[in-house]
Amino acid sequence: MPLSRNPLARLVLRWGGLALNVRGVLSLPRIPGYLVQWRRFAAGSAMAAPARDTYPCLADATSRTAFDPHYFHQAAWLARRLAAASPERHVDVGSDVGMIGVLSAFVPVEFVDIRPLAVELSGLDPRAGSLLAMDHPSRSVASLSCLHVIEHVGLARYGDPLDPAGHEKAAAELVRVLAPGGDLYLSTPVGRERVCFNAHRVFSHATIARLFGELELRSFSLVDDGGTFHVSASHRDADACDYGCGLFHFRRQPSAGTGRS
Repeated sequence: MPLSRNPLARLVLRWGGLALNVRGVLSLPRIPGYLVQWRRFAAGSAMAAPARDTYPCLADATSRTAFDPHYFHQAAWLARRLAAASPERHVDVGSDVGMIGVLSAFVPVEFVDIRPLAVELSGLDPRAGSLLAMDHPSRSVASLSCLHVIEHVGLARYGDPLDPAGHEKAAAELVRVLAPGGDLYLSTPVGRERVCFNAHRVFSHATIARLFGELELRSFSLVDDGGTFHVSASHRDADACDYGCGLFHFRRQPSAGTGRS
């Protein structure tokens, strides 16, 4: 019987999962109260609530809604810019798929990732591809994003080959495909520069400015170490962080006669 169809296996996974993460472990003292609540609920419920289907979520009763500040703010940041720019088509490389699904509701999105996204959704065109060798002609993409991605390239975290210069090659490829007058929306960890192998890199503001020096930096926003979003920030703000999230809006200067500013 497949694991997903085995009631005992599901029960063990649900309860055992409490011991597999810090939040779960810290919630273990709530088990007696949970059992009291379950028995009281089951006794008064018209819908069956058997023991074999119990599913303790003991760490979710918090006073505030928990969220990842980097991913929440970068999604809101990109959505607002795409809504304002209203591109005919947008290309994203490797960003959070939950965000991509929402963006595709109001702008056609081509989503490129080394691990293909197997979904069918109107407005979304998922494709297998590498950030190191994009299947796009040079200077052909007018609207491009890559959020919380380049810091991983070359660290083998996602099955990609080891390459200490992977982030530099990824940056060069994004620059290569961006069209004249085109916009690149980029996010990456910023602060004390280092490699946290094999999770990610953290960059200084100056390093990102150098990697994308061929482009014009139109704006810089920041999620600081405390999770606060700053719509306008400086390189000093970024470099004061240990693990902030820098949100860079770059543009390639238009060719003569295009009329775009």
